[in-house]
Amino acid sequence: MDCITSIQKALDYLEEHLLEPVGYEDVAKQVFMSGYHFHRAFSMLTGTTVNEYLRSRRLSMAGQEIARSDSKVIDLAYRYGYDSPESFTKAFTRFHGVSPMTAKKSGVQLKLYNRLIIKVSVEGGSIMDYKIVEKAPFQTLCKVERFRNEITAEKGNREIPEFWNRTMASDAPKVFEKYGEDADVYGMCTPSSQESGCFQYGIGVRYSGTKVPDGYKLWQVKPILWAVFLCYGENETCIRDIWDRFYKEWLPGSGYNMVDDTDFELYPFALHPHEANSSLYCEVWIPICKK
Repeated sequence: MDCITSIQKALDYLEEHLLEPVGYEDVAKQVFMSGYHFHRAFSMLTGTTVNEYLRSRRLSMAGQEIARSDSKVIDLAYRYGYDSPESFTKAFTRFHGVSPMTAKKSGVQLKLYNRLIIKVSVEGGSIMDYKIVEKAPFQTLCKVERFRNEITAEKGNREIPEFWNRTMASDAPKVFEKYGEDADVYGMCTPSSQESGCFQYGIGVRYSGTKVPDGYKLWQVKPILWAVFLCYGENETCIRDIWDRFYKEWLPGSGYNMVDDTDFELYPFALHPHEANSSLYCEVWIPICKK
């Protein structure tokens, strides 16, 4: 199943279970994606998160119901997934701009949030350079931390850049120079598990040995076929732009599906930045397979 079809199927599932206690991990299982990759794909293609979509759809429906019926606020609160009338009233007021009691009055303006439908359209007309690369499985020696899947959809989130800062301010540069087979540094992402709600991010260097210093781990990178995109910019925001264009522009017409496995950023000569191309921030490597 390709990514566009998967996200549309996810939206259909959400609509069918709109008033049930579902979250993005439940939906990800329905489309056979890890929570990490699903969360990122969903937010890139729709511009919102699953939780935000559910909240907006439920509050929109609640507004329609309260305007046309005599339903009590307490009944609406529980029907639309809130623990109390107070929490429902607060969310309703923030969304519609008026309280539920005010919404009952004639002529009050409410907000409508319609269901989303994914459509592939031709946009932009700009060139997106890429290459398809076959690469044998390899291993890295790296520092690893776990992060919430939700941060992939949080614009301006600084948790991973801060992890980079901590790592490069530690003994890592010396360890990487000692054990690394070249001067390139990798930033790798992969789901921890279907149930964890987290993903792992590793910062490391290519390494074929077996000795592992304290505080470091070996990371196996298994995919063979990759779509590689050059990422130009002054900071990490260009990476999000690449992923956004990958889902919206490249993947739909590429003839490939994304593989739910490790993806990584490759920072050429990261240990010796004066030798690097100053305009190239990194390369983004995304595992793929032919449809």
